[in-house]
Amino acid sequence: MKLLIVRPEPGASATADRARQLGLDPTLAPLFHIRPLPWQAPDPEGFDALLLTSANAARNAGAGLEAFAHLPCYAVGEPSAEAAIEAGFADVRTGPSDGAAAARMMEEEKVRRAFHPCGRDRAGLGETEVEIVQRPVYAADAVEELPAHASEALDEGALLLIHSPRAGALLARLVAGKESVAIAAISAAAAQAAGSGWRSVAVASSPRDEALLELAAKLCQTDRHGPRS
Repeated sequence: MKLLIVRPEPGASATADRARQLGLDPTLAPLFHIRPLPWQAPDPEGFDALLLTSANAARNAGAGLEAFAHLPCYAVGEPSAEAAIEAGFADVRTGPSDGAAAARMMEEEKVRRAFHPCGRDRAGLGETEVEIVQRPVYAADAVEELPAHASEALDEGALLLIHSPRAGALLARLVAGKESVAIAAISAAAAQAAGSGWRSVAVASSPRDEALLELAAKLCQTDRHGPRS
């Protein structure tokens, strides 16, 4: 089964490797290009924790993150947790689903003030009792049009994987002929952002790359996606 993977690197290649292990045939067409931003770290004094909602923050924050490595790091998902460990954090606590859930986890563990290095186009965290100080440390610049090889993959019946709400919203604008394209989203929020009009929409059982690929493998067994007519 053909898959179209549009998440940024290095995540796109990691997803492709997992897909091949499941016997799937991935095509990579990252829609966002990650770049670090200049930023000024706040004084680490007075913070109880660090919140990491994206591995890209840890990978692109640079030396400014070192001053916070003594704090517990609440990471959303295993990739963020792994990036936090690579950045020098010893106490990494992997939270469920998204930033809002991680904020609730911090509330339960009596965190009062947390530093959140984040992306320029960050998602909201919802209401929380934790004082969260944010600093954009990276940007994810979107492409202006779908690459030709990505359109070709969809023409050949590739299942489109959506890893984030921002990607879903962008694909809703860029993909022509949505009525013949099947999508699989990592979360309900990502599926909702993609809007309506797709051939079919499926949502992973949990917001993890592994769960999304397990879903793709099941769809391969139940629905042979043919090329567009």
